[in-house]
Formats: sequence, C-alpha cells, structure tokens
Amino acid sequence: MAAIHITDIEAAINHWREKSPSPDGITLAPELRALAEVYALMVFHHEDEVDEVGFPAKAWAAWLDWYHSTPDTPCIAICSTSQGDDECKGCGRTFDEVQYWPAMTPVEKRVTWRRITMEDSAWRFNRYAERAREAEPTAAETEFDPDDEKNWAP
Repeated sequence: MAAIHITDIEAAINHWREKSPSPDGITLAPELRALAEVYALMVFHHEDEVDEVGFPAKAWAAWLDWYHSTPDTPCIAICSTSQGDDECKGCGRTFDEVQYWPAMTPVEKRVTWRRITMEDSAWRFNRYAERAREAEPTAAETEFDPDDEKNWAP
C-alpha cells in the first residue's frame, strides 16, 4: 500500500493556507485543521510517511483537493520507454509506471513524483525545464489578429 509523504502534507497545508487564510490569525479552516492534526501526529511519532488506509476523511478530502491542483503527469512528451529504455529519460518513470499511470491511485502517483524528483536525473528537471519556461508565449503572442499582415499565409 502506498504512503503519503510528509512533504505532500506540508504542500497541502500551504495550499489551504493560501486558499482559505485565517481571518484573525488564529482560526483555521476545517481543511487546514484536519491536515494539521495528521501533520502533528506524524511529527510527534517521528514519521515521515502516513498510510493512506485509515487517513481521516476530512484530511483526505483536503489532501485530494491539493492533489488535483498539481500536474497530473511528469511526462514532457519525450518518451524513451517507447524506444526500449527501462526508465524514461524525459520524465524519469519506469516503463511500468508509464504504462500503468492512468490506473494508479493519487498516492501511487505522488510516490512516483517524489522518487523522480529526489533522483533529479530526468530531463524534465534539467535540460528542458529552462527551455520550457523560456518558450512560454506571452499574452500578446497568443492573440490572433486577422487584420495583421504577419498572420496572412504566404
């Protein structure tokens, strides 16, 4: 069974702190309170992972809300597993992880994300990360003006 890492709990807490800030600096949103209880127990027991089985329902719902705000797949559309590699050079997933990704649970996907992030060897974390940020079009570049001559076919 897959386990949720404490860094994901922290990320979910920060997500909810931004989404539902405390009105008075003391009161916590119910989602934050649920995640904070899990986090506090993990710290108290010196655990860095918590099993998804038995995860409190309110904390699970809050964690899933955060999870759905994250990218679904690490794929960068350069899949070397299709060329016979056991591990994709583009995203860092194994052949089985690529093949079974749609059937994986959110926790299993986060375990994979954590592993490839910690390994930091996939191209998504080095070669192509900078290029992708540089290549993001600005709002002016994405607007189409039919009267602009540069948009006319040759």
